[in-house]
Amino acid sequence: MSKKRNNRAEKPEAEGQAEYYKLKTQAVNDLVSANEENSPPVSEEELRAYRSGPKMKVADWVKMLFIKFWFAGAVCFFFIWGLGGFLGSELDLLVVTGLALGVVTDLMTNPVLRFFEKTKGENARWMMVTRKTYSGLFLNILYGFVVLLLVYTLYNVINIAAIRLTGAPEDRIFLGVEPVMFGLFCLGVDLALIKMKHAISGIIRRAAKKPIQ
Repeated sequence: MSKKRNNRAEKPEAEGQAEYYKLKTQAVNDLVSANEENSPPVSEEELRAYRSGPKMKVADWVKMLFIKFWFAGAVCFFFIWGLGGFLGSELDLLVVTGLALGVVTDLMTNPVLRFFEKTKGENARWMMVTRKTYSGLFLNILYGFVVLLLVYTLYNVINIAAIRLTGAPEDRIFLGVEPVMFGLFCLGVDLALIKMKHAISGIIRRAAKKPIQ
């Protein structure tokens, strides 16, 4: 009699274990086969609730500006300050710095900007050249020379204006090249050129959509 009772007691327990195993197996199968097509949609609010990070949030645009400023300042520190006493002429220094600025933009600045993307291509609006190929590297080098030329011109304009306003000797340098100001000037020129790029692209898109009369 006791054996029958034990068998009846063990049967529900065995069924429960079998059901538990079945649920776990199904959960593993669902996890393995999960993809974008069969996964349920999740709201951005729910995703933010599960993201780890500091309590103090920094706006994305602040991160983008700081990254671009920091790498430009680093180029000034390592190349203009670091190589200024070893290169023979100012032209050589400008060539090396322009080359470095383009390479750093392509191999370091833009990849870091992409790293902070929440969705693919989100930060492309902060880049002049968005290609990841060798042609992108070449274009970024050309763009680096353009930015450096405009920054160099800006330094000259400021110093010439200061000389004429104060009546100082023409060889007087009021604003020398150092990483912080160089980084800010590069950032300002870069943002202005990217803004012009977006404006021109918008004009071309609107003109393409406009029906021909």
